[in-house]
Amino acid sequence: MKPYQTLLYYCYTKINDAENYASSHLKFCKDLGLTGRIIIAEEGLNGTVSGTVAQCQAYINYINDDARFANIDFKIDEVAEPSFIKMHCRYKSEIVYSGLKDPNVIDPNRETGKHLNAAEFLKLKNQEDVVVLDVRSNYEHNMGKFKNAVTLDIENFRDFPAMINQLAQYKDKKIITYCTGGIKCEKASALLLQQGFKDVYQLHGGIIKYGKEAAGEDFEGKCYVFDNRIAVDVNTVNPLVISTCFNCGTHTTKMINCANPECNEHFTQCDLCGDSLEGCCSVPCQTHPRKRPYNGTGYYVKVPFAPLTK
Repeated sequence: MKPYQTLLYYCYTKINDAENYASSHLKFCKDLGLTGRIIIAEEGLNGTVSGTVAQCQAYINYINDDARFANIDFKIDEVAEPSFIKMHCRYKSEIVYSGLKDPNVIDPNRETGKHLNAAEFLKLKNQEDVVVLDVRSNYEHNMGKFKNAVTLDIENFRDFPAMINQLAQYKDKKIITYCTGGIKCEKASALLLQQGFKDVYQLHGGIIKYGKEAAGEDFEGKCYVFDNRIAVDVNTVNPLVISTCFNCGTHTTKMINCANPECNEHFTQCDLCGDSLEGCCSVPCQTHPRKRPYNGTGYYVKVPFAPLTK
């Protein structure tokens, strides 16, 4: 058993005075000694936190004691060290930003796709009248995705609503959406239903829960996660590396941020190219005066940006 845990979770539920709740929630997490990233809005709670087993259990107890979060589903990973450096808990307008002018139009508590557990997903996913739809961003599905899944050319989930017209050819099929932990699918499947798709499902708990319950069968590559781990293994049945180095095209699962902070491109890069370009995506970035020292990880703590002075 590893000494730390990382919890991935979300809950769509009404939170009155969400901004003040975010402040008190942050204090509780800091007092407990957790690290992580949490978003709180009037529509609910979305977070990933990390700490010792005891700290994480205390947090789970704290959440479970609140009736508003009775249906929350924690995905728990054992880790060798905390998955974050700091603790952030922020109030925002949505717990996953959809880009819709009126986010209240989409309410997963009122309408969303039918939830499928891992066994149900396995049974359906390869049928001829089924389309498995990845609703994540490019850098996520480039790292890993389900075999034969339909992917969208989007940089952020807020781009998803504008892409629905491209899915019109699948209106007569069963659509199964999936994402990392399930939160994006709640809104994506609801939006598909509003746009006239009749038979819409979602993988409950996302890729992470599926990996635990079905050993990740037919998930190709690694799953991108929004913490210091960057990507995690999912498939222990028929694993396959599909991501390639941005610079030379060889297969690699290492994802970094460009060492030039004014670029900060998020991309996959093999160790050989990383050493050669010092963690940069290109020679111009490598010679940029702001280039950060590359230590082989390609992970940089955010610092306030200040323009160069002459």
